[in-house]
Amino acid sequence: MAETKTQAKSPPLPWKVRIFATISSAVTDALCASDHTVNRRLSRFLDPRASPSPTTPVSGVLSTDVTVDPSINLWFRLFTPSSPSPSPLPILLFFHGGGFAFLSAASKPYDAVCRRICRRLPVSAVISVNYRLAPEHPHPAAYDDAAAVLRFLDSSPPILPPNADLTNVFLSGDSAGANIVHHAAKWCSSNAHLLKTLKIKGTVSIQPFFGGVDWTASEVRLEGAPIVNIKRVEWMWEAFLPVGSDRDHPASNVFGPRSGLDGFDWGTFPPTVVIVGGFDPLQDRQRGYYEGLKKRGVDVRVVEYPNAIHAFYVFPELPESGVFIDMVGRFIEEKSGGVK
Repeated sequence: MAETKTQAKSPPLPWKVRIFATISSAVTDALCASDHTVNRRLSRFLDPRASPSPTTPVSGVLSTDVTVDPSINLWFRLFTPSSPSPSPLPILLFFHGGGFAFLSAASKPYDAVCRRICRRLPVSAVISVNYRLAPEHPHPAAYDDAAAVLRFLDSSPPILPPNADLTNVFLSGDSAGANIVHHAAKWCSSNAHLLKTLKIKGTVSIQPFFGGVDWTASEVRLEGAPIVNIKRVEWMWEAFLPVGSDRDHPASNVFGPRSGLDGFDWGTFPPTVVIVGGFDPLQDRQRGYYEGLKKRGVDVRVVEYPNAIHAFYVFPELPESGVFIDMVGRFIEEKSGGVK
């Protein structure tokens, strides 16, 4: 019997996307060693990197790598339009995905999508953070790196373009990067007294990577979907979380039984848009995240793309990718008070 639409693990995909998803999945599985180590030499070989372009624009965008803390190799890639607006514009701070263990701000897909976002959105800069990776640097290293970058930017480093508005900062990330965004937003809310100028106006949570001890219906139903499966998810959480923890750890299950949210002022959490894909196994957790924020009075909305796979937005061949970027532009204009 032919597979029905409700049984399908993936929508029809362009051949380039199908090939990339297949290779990406195979590479990740090859790197996920049973002892929870990663062969970084092989990882770098299998993860093509793009060089920065500080003097020659690529697709209308300049980029340069900026060191935040050389002692831990913490840096970010700064993307700016080659023809900047003279008016103050928001900053978009971006955290890449990869299950906390893989990929980089220099990975070609992330370099390309950040250039695309920088070119199309009403922002002065896109800042893509190269945080430390697990298992060598497990929880809370990625969260600490996010806080370090926020404090570095708050010091108004001279590398920022003249029209960068530090009072209009948006946090964005996909998958594990969106998990980091949630914890970074909480850090900002709890540590506003440490920030002189920087203010978070909103977060864009792109198919966030959250977890829990029990598998959700969508994780089971969409086993075999592109990019994400139960075995990979389990490995990534075990590599990232503290030794002896399970997936109900508050880093993973942010509204779970051990979330430790007592005393947090949710009235200070920034407006948020949560992106959900209809062929993403993590969709139930993403809707649960939306519901958790809504229950606590956060200004939150959910945007669903029924035919979207995990990480759909990095593929310009997919129509949902352009629609998503336009939606983010409208969200930034709305929450920043409009382009000045």
